[in-house]
Amino acid sequence: MSEERNILLAIVFSVVILLGWQMLFPAHPPAPTANQQTAASPAVPAPQSSASAPTGAPSPTQAMAPKESKPVDPASQPRIRIVTANLHGSISLVGARIDDLTLVRFHDTPDPASPEITLLSPDAGPGAYYAEFGWVQGDSKPLVPGAGTLWTADGDRLTPDKPVTLTWNNGQGLRFVRRYQVDDEYMFTVSQSVENTGPTAVTLLPYGLIARWGTPKTQDIYILHEGALGVLDGTLKEAKYKELREKEHVIEQHSTGGWIGFTDKYWLTALAPDATMPLQSRMSWHSVDGVDRYQTDWLGQAATVEPGKTVENTSHFFAGAKELAKLDAYGEALNIPRFDLAIDFGWFYFLTKPFFYFLRYIHSQVANFGIAILIFTVVIKGAFFPIANKSYKAMSKMKKLQPKVQELQQKFGDDKARLNQELMALYKREGANPVSGCLPIVVQIPVFFALYKVLYVTIEMRHAPFYGWIKDLSAPDPTTLFNLFGLIAWNPPFDFMHIGVWPLIMGVTMFLQQKMNPQPADPVQAKMFTFLPIIFTFMLASFPAGLVIYWAWSNTLSILQQWLILKRQTKS
Repeated sequence: MSEERNILLAIVFSVVILLGWQMLFPAHPPAPTANQQTAASPAVPAPQSSASAPTGAPSPTQAMAPKESKPVDPASQPRIRIVTANLHGSISLVGARIDDLTLVRFHDTPDPASPEITLLSPDAGPGAYYAEFGWVQGDSKPLVPGAGTLWTADGDRLTPDKPVTLTWNNGQGLRFVRRYQVDDEYMFTVSQSVENTGPTAVTLLPYGLIARWGTPKTQDIYILHEGALGVLDGTLKEAKYKELREKEHVIEQHSTGGWIGFTDKYWLTALAPDATMPLQSRMSWHSVDGVDRYQTDWLGQAATVEPGKTVENTSHFFAGAKELAKLDAYGEALNIPRFDLAIDFGWFYFLTKPFFYFLRYIHSQVANFGIAILIFTVVIKGAFFPIANKSYKAMSKMKKLQPKVQELQQKFGDDKARLNQELMALYKREGANPVSGCLPIVVQIPVFFALYKVLYVTIEMRHAPFYGWIKDLSAPDPTTLFNLFGLIAWNPPFDFMHIGVWPLIMGVTMFLQQKMNPQPADPVQAKMFTFLPIIFTFMLASFPAGLVIYWAWSNTLSILQQWLILKRQTKS
């Protein structure tokens, strides 16, 4: 291979690294103010229901919520307490919304004494986050319950063993009943019925919605989706908050069954209506009094309630952590299509999901995800051993040819064309391949990104400790070289100065592995490769510690493998 091609390869790899870095960690532009958002993005007209064709569930502008900005104290309203092994919260009897929920097993920090993660909050300005169910008027325009309706409950506590039933009579011959059930995990079942005791038939359409007021703080990283999402007619649909706010405003889709909701990095709220029911789903945004209001909702099929008859509708609402095993179980038990796609496994889904299950199995045996990563790396190395072994043998052969390569450089250094010709002849005569060393790196790239996804997006890795100073494998190494790893009471002001112990270990192992490989014939290319360990040390310093540990351990195993091959080659 010519020196020009070697240089081209180096440039290509450098560009890929730089572009990949920019995609993974784009610059964070300053967030626009509420006024700027309103001016730049025209308001979405509120859907208007007609007698013949209601257009959807209540929109953000139709929500009958108070306009005060002060937080609503759940204790100030009549409420039904929610108590399960995984959820704490309450349902307001005013509006019958699920709007107060915390996650029992998850906390703000690794300290178990820190506050529980708050998932849902009552509707009083930015931060409001709730689920609502009900009926939309059909042709006869009957009075239906809304956000201001005070319901009557048959109990004050909702548990997995004790459902709660709410009732309300509209005074026009319609009796509305809503029954809430919750399991031991994160799934609510909401059953609605309407009994017509009046003289005339009425038409109603069931709906469910999730409303979120204010734009939540997101990671804003290319590889992670946060915002509205759902699977409708078997297809994943995603819309980030910025996309809804600045481009789409309203996204509608007709389907049969499916699910729709909002996702954060680790948490999910999702509506799952009857899997056999035709419905209209929507993701939308609107600005009210300078506050961004996002909503996902579904509108079901119209039902006519004849005098003396009752119609019913049952749907589900998920509110909790995105634990893969639970999502898979719910998807199968409740016929929720592709529910596991709530976790952003990315392009390497076919690798990422099996990797996660394998890591979780190892963890079940060793009780530490850090040790599980080390064992996982050994298994991956074993799986790729034949390919890597062949490449390392070829690199060993290239290393032996280095004296001859240097002789040719000295002899034909001024004649590049002749030098390339002689080098090609030497490689062909000796059966050597100068780019064979790239193969182990190329093979590792999909594995690296798949494992990166596992460590970055799965809730099981959140706050998972290793040993020593690593308390969270999903977060960067907290130490830094620039304060002597905590010996100096000073916190470096710049992100690039946060280079911890594990990134340094990774850089050293990468440097040692590189030294065991044959050096490029071209001095410029050789210098470029010399700087790669330094570049990767700075790049990986901000990556999850678990990923850096994987990379350092993988390098160490590669060094050992190469050393053994070189030793055998020397004896033979």
